[in-house]
Amino acid sequence: MTDSSAPSPLPQLETATLGGGCFWCLDPVYADLHGVAGVTAGYAGGTVGNPSYSEVCTGATGHAEVVQVIFNPQVISFKEILQVFFSVHDPTTLNRQGADVGTQYRSVIFYHSPYQKQVAEELTAELNQAGIWKNPVVTEVSPAGSFYAAEDYHQSYFKKNPYQGYCQIVIAPKLAKFRKSYQARLKNSL
Repeated sequence: MTDSSAPSPLPQLETATLGGGCFWCLDPVYADLHGVAGVTAGYAGGTVGNPSYSEVCTGATGHAEVVQVIFNPQVISFKEILQVFFSVHDPTTLNRQGADVGTQYRSVIFYHSPYQKQVAEELTAELNQAGIWKNPVVTEVSPAGSFYAAEDYHQSYFKKNPYQGYCQIVIAPKLAKFRKSYQARLKNSL
């Protein structure tokens, strides 16, 4: 006889590390998704240990502004994480998102396993073949290396500063479009 009062095993969580321009824009998107356990804004892909925001902004460290998304693959798949990623930024502009220019704003997927690499490459090929954008997807697909959490004031930036100018002009419209497209997948809709 089994003990039905025993706690069920915790879900095996996975990590996705994504750069799609300013990390302030990606953070609230993923924080809203059902199946996402946590989002941390940070820096990845560079050559300097524990860089500061001001160092990354120079472009000299090689880091991209990224979010590290912790998710439950039994609730939301890595492919779905990437579908959201490709829908909330322009993956066809090299080292640029809107007015943000530099390698720190590049479109990049830092994969954590051979499976993630395969999914990223296959989805990129599918998107290019579908001709969704006038230009080809230039999203970099690279192995995940060191990740450095950004300074505390960058964490949940939009949530803490919804009336700040950049948040109102850039993030709020992106977030509204995302929420409309993914309404059934949002935490507050379930």
